[in-house]
Amino acid sequence: MSTKKVCIVGGGCAAVATAFELTQPERNGEFEVTIYQQGWRLGGKGASGRALPSQRIEEHGLHLWMGFYENAFGMMRACYEELGRNPETCPIATWDQAFKPDNYVGVTEDLADGWANWMALFPPASGNPGDPLKTADPFSIPAYLTRCVLLLRTLITSVQDRVPQAEVKGGSDLVGAVAALARSTARGVVAEPLKSAERLASYGQLAIGVVIAEALDILRRIFDRRPQSWRPDDDLHAAQSLLTKLSVVIHSQIEQLTALDPELRRVWEIADVVLAIIRGILRDGLIFNPRGFDAIDDLDWREWLRLHGASELSVNNAFVRASYDLLFAYEDGDINRPRLAAGQALRGALRMFFTYRGALFWKMQAGMGDIVFAPFYEVLKRRGVKFEFFHRLEDLNLDGSGKLVEQAIFNVQAKVKRGLDYEPLVNVKDLPSWPSEPDFSQLTGGDKLKKSGWDAESRWDEHSAGTRTLKIGKDFDFLVLAVGLGEVPNVAAELIAASPTWRRMVEEVKTVATQAFQIWLDKPVDELGWSKPSPNISGYVEPFDTWADMPQLIALEDWEVDPKAIAYFCSVLPDSEIPTSDNPLSSARDRVKENAIRFLDKDVAHFWPAAVRKDGFDWSLLSGPDKSSDGPERLSSQFWTANINPTDRYILSLPGSLKYRISPLDQHFDNVTVAGDWTRCGHQAGCVEAAVMSGRLAAHAMSLHPPLEEIVGYDHP
Repeated sequence: MSTKKVCIVGGGCAAVATAFELTQPERNGEFEVTIYQQGWRLGGKGASGRALPSQRIEEHGLHLWMGFYENAFGMMRACYEELGRNPETCPIATWDQAFKPDNYVGVTEDLADGWANWMALFPPASGNPGDPLKTADPFSIPAYLTRCVLLLRTLITSVQDRVPQAEVKGGSDLVGAVAALARSTARGVVAEPLKSAERLASYGQLAIGVVIAEALDILRRIFDRRPQSWRPDDDLHAAQSLLTKLSVVIHSQIEQLTALDPELRRVWEIADVVLAIIRGILRDGLIFNPRGFDAIDDLDWREWLRLHGASELSVNNAFVRASYDLLFAYEDGDINRPRLAAGQALRGALRMFFTYRGALFWKMQAGMGDIVFAPFYEVLKRRGVKFEFFHRLEDLNLDGSGKLVEQAIFNVQAKVKRGLDYEPLVNVKDLPSWPSEPDFSQLTGGDKLKKSGWDAESRWDEHSAGTRTLKIGKDFDFLVLAVGLGEVPNVAAELIAASPTWRRMVEEVKTVATQAFQIWLDKPVDELGWSKPSPNISGYVEPFDTWADMPQLIALEDWEVDPKAIAYFCSVLPDSEIPTSDNPLSSARDRVKENAIRFLDKDVAHFWPAAVRKDGFDWSLLSGPDKSSDGPERLSSQFWTANINPTDRYILSLPGSLKYRISPLDQHFDNVTVAGDWTRCGHQAGCVEAAVMSGRLAAHAMSLHPPLEEIVGYDHP
């Protein structure tokens, strides 16, 4: 068997996943893989680095993994097992030391009298992500519908527990109570005037319970049958009718509940959204549609919820708004243009809340570069994968047939001394990590490069130590294009010109810039006024709508005097705020710094009231060796970033755009496949899970491994 040479361009999650699958030991050396990476580190949008002198962790943004990331966790766990670190000599030797569960999720609400925080605890779920699946198909639409109905019952029960038992007649629990009531009770409750908060809550939950009991019975009858025996015209019509009654009951009471009890209002709003989801799935026939959730991707998420009866209060509640923030879902970064494809939003929400295992969130215990990419680098290198750092792709050329890429042209950004392999990792407290800048001592002319301010990760830095041309048949047989979508037009012009499908993709699928900053504090957040559990909270005011508390990282940094808290903030960066120039990166970073200063002075008081003085933020709280200043200039000792490089821009899931994504399985060119969270991979959102799914698909396109049925959640033919 001849060995096939594979050139992978890019070093993010999708590229690493492709290489990991192609070089599995059971492949017996079938593929010789080389990864070509711009700059000095792997990671793509997930890259992180260690900065001197404190070896602090600097991230591109907020990196949390979710409990439904089955493919990503499965591969990560396999990587740590193969790596076989010694727990006595390495502080993070196993996957469950690398990731710790976090079951809290938070959102902020803009109320009439100011902002309010809402922290919700999601109970630990059985198992861990990446465990073998015990159920046949937890990602099927019938399975999701069942979970939605069960969630409704849970929400109603949570309301019942707050109502005096004297008001609840007919049984000791909700199901027993509603079973004793006649169906006319629901009609009577809607018509009867509302007189008090207790009467409102009691009658409301009883009326809703009656309808839920009926709808649940119908839905169970549907799911108990084989698919070929479903009768949508009969059963689904009956279920829709009952769910419509239920929405009428809820909508008649939300307005009163808003003023009477914010906690109860939140429950009703979530119930209203879940009802709209159930009704929409049934009404749009998604159970029977082979396209599944993709069938509604031309609609916006909020638009689809409205079409199926969700109230304006519910459509604009904190959790729905946070779903846009989580996916940076603002066209051109404009917060006045929220847009998110309904099908992908629905798929993501149902997977997030109904299929997580262990915990809703999993927090990395060091930087993403340390936790994810250093282990993969070490394992892949052991397997014989070659890494060519400081190689930026400039162009791909097709042969005369227009079906084969015959050469790939790279700008060699720097050369390693004496032709040695570049060694990228540093040890921080015995943990292999990536530095925040290259090791100039390994590079030819390194001192001069360092003094020049060379930025190896900037698209606008044209420094070159030469070019390198790879040729088909000699240097590669297959090529995997695993760069960010924003870079594709810069490096694949011939492919775009030759393929109408590629051309439509780069025209219709959009990206957005993001911004982030990190600060290290001399006081823990509870001393600054935060009274709730350690948060991952979203939905707040711009320019930074999301905050994560990251104190777990302190132990793996190397300060003379440890800080007491680390805070990460991130959000979209509007394209209108990005300067237009030959080298806009420096100016964009200045804009992010200005945004961070304004946010800390004007907005952070909502989270940390004790961190502000009459004239704004207390800058003396910032950790660091330089204590000479007590003003905004102290922020210069912290970290911020503007992710405007084409490879760093976040992929958007805009309504009407997802159908234009290309799949790694598509064969537009005979020796090329693609990989990245911007491809059609079964989860069309910018996240680690999508990137890993895409990488596994790219490997399958070349080797038929892994089998498609082993890619968890992949539901495309």
